[in-house]
This record gives sequence, structure tokens and C-alpha cells, in this order.
Amino acid sequence: MSDAQPSDAQPSDAQPSDSRSLAEFLVRRLVDEPDAVVVTEELAKGERVLRVTVAETDRGKVIGRQGRIVRALRTVVRASGVRTNERVTLELEQE
Repeated sequence: MSDAQPSDAQPSDAQPSDSRSLAEFLVRRLVDEPDAVVVTEELAKGERVLRVTVAETDRGKVIGRQGRIVRALRTVVRASGVRTNERVTLELEQE
């Protein structure tokens, strides 16, 4: 018997461990210039705010038609905060 893993399996350290790394992980896969993605975080009024900056040419890809992509990203990031009992929001910054 073979102990080989399926080719699409990823090592456990490839998984994001918190809201910030989750946001960065997802946004980097949406854009053409993943090296230009910067996610910063700050605490404001008991809330963790993640600010995402991408290349100007990739802004439309992150926003999506009628804001659907960025709305979905906000939902996923907000849900990730439930594990740590935090309120997390995502904002898309302009360069």
C-alpha cells in the first residue's frame, strides 16, 4: 500500500491561522499581482479592522461585479473572528 497523498493536498502550514492571514491568502489568489497585496490590521473600538491594499489594476477583481467579491470576503473574514470571539471587518484601501 502506498502512503502517497493526493496531489491537491496541501501541508497544514499552508492554511491561514488568523483573520489577517486568511484575508491575505484569499486576496492574493484573486489578483494578477499577488506581491502587491498588503494587509494591515488595527484595533479600533474593540474591533479588529483589516485594511487591504492591492495594485490599482487589481481593484476591480477584488471588488467584483456590484461588489459581490468584496462582500463575500467581508463575510468570510467576519466569520473567522467568531472563533476568537472578535469582531473583524475588512476595508479595501485606495493607493
